[in-house]
Amino acid sequence: GNIYWTDHGFNLIEVARLNGSFRYVIISQGLDQPRSIAVHPEKGYLFWTEWGQTPCIGKAHLDGSEKVVLVNLGIAWPNGISIDYEENKLYWCDARTDKIERIDLESGGNREIVLSGSNVDMFSVAVFGAYIYWSDR
Repeated sequence: GNIYWTDHGFNLIEVARLNGSFRYVIISQGLDQPRSIAVHPEKGYLFWTEWGQTPCIGKAHLDGSEKVVLVNLGIAWPNGISIDYEENKLYWCDARTDKIERIDLESGGNREIVLSGSNVDMFSVAVFGAYIYWSDR
């Protein structure tokens, strides 16, 4: 198994074996303040949120290839990100818009607002079965 993480200071996404060996950088170009990541090992996808000058939700293969932006409009401070493996949906929460939204994880289409609050400052989101869990500050 592998573990994936973002490095905010150096704008990188890295991977290593669970024991820390074989560490290497997957994505080092075109990232601006990556925040959270989610991995879909079965489909071979990596998803991440970015807070930088152009906030977005990104997608790539687990080796960093075929990097694309799925969402870059109507998004400000995307924090947590989570995959609904049964429904093939990608969820994220936004600390500035106070929303949890979702899209189809393959195409990036069918964007929907799942939850909208006010002054919630959403930090993380998780999806399990029919339930959505989130935390705020």
